[in-house]
Amino acid sequence: MTLLALDVGNTRLKWALYEAPGVGARMLAHGVQFLENIETLAEGDWSSLRPPTHVLGCVVAGDAVRRRVQEQLELWDVAPQWVVSSAAEAGLSNGYDHPSRLGSDRWVAMIGARQRLLARGQRRPCVLVMVGTAVTVEAIDADGRFLGGLILPGHGIMLRALESGTAGLHVPTGEVCNFPTNTSDALTSGGTFAIAGAVQRMVDNLRQHTGEEPACIMTGGAGWKMAPSMTVSFELVDSLIFDGLLAIAHQRFSQRVASSTQ
Repeated sequence: MTLLALDVGNTRLKWALYEAPGVGARMLAHGVQFLENIETLAEGDWSSLRPPTHVLGCVVAGDAVRRRVQEQLELWDVAPQWVVSSAAEAGLSNGYDHPSRLGSDRWVAMIGARQRLLARGQRRPCVLVMVGTAVTVEAIDADGRFLGGLILPGHGIMLRALESGTAGLHVPTGEVCNFPTNTSDALTSGGTFAIAGAVQRMVDNLRQHTGEEPACIMTGGAGWKMAPSMTVSFELVDSLIFDGLLAIAHQRFSQRVASSTQ
C-alpha cells in the first residue's frame, strides 16, 4: 500500500515514496528534479522504485507540466490523483470566497501545518508562511478554519520588478542589514523586511482575532533566507506539502475502505 507523493512547484518537482497512505508513514525514498528535466524521471530516479499503489500530487506549475508528469507515471499501472482546493478536507475548512480558486499548494500546506500541530497536542491558531517564487501568509484558527491569507512577491520578483521599472538599477544581490548604505544591500534588506513585516502583521491580526498566541510555521525553498530576519518565533519545516498529502491520502483511503465494507 505504498504512496508516491508529488509536489510540483514553479521550478522543481519534489517526490517522496511512503510505505503507506497515512499520517506518520515511513518514507522509503525521496528526490527532487527541476521541471526542465521531468522527462528523465521514468528512466532515472523512478526506475528502481517499488511500484506505488497510490499517487497523490499537488501541482501549481500548470496543465502542460502536469501532463508531462503523468507521462512519466505511465511507468506504473496507477492513475494519479491531483489535489484541488475544496470547501473542507482532512480537518481544515476553507474560508476563501471561492474555495476552488485557492492555490492547491497553499491548501495542502495548511492541512500539513494543522496536522503537525495536532500531532503534538497543540490545538491553537496558526500562521503559515510559504517562501518561494511568491510568498503567502495564511491564518488558521484553533478550530481548523482558514480565515484568509496574504500573497506578496518573493525576493526574485521584487528585484526584477524594480530593475525593469527603474532606469539604471542593475545591481548584484546584497546583504540584509538594519541600515543599508549601498543599493544592493538596500534592495535585499527591503525585500526581506517587507516579507518579515507581512508575517508580523498577520500574527498580530490573528492574535487579536482569536485572543490566543498563534504558532508560526514557515516552509518553502527560500525559508532559510528569511529565518535570521523574522521578528516572531517560528518553526521552519521543509515537508509541509508532503505532510498535507499524507493527511489527505489517509482520509481518502479510509473513506474508500469504509464505503467498500458497507
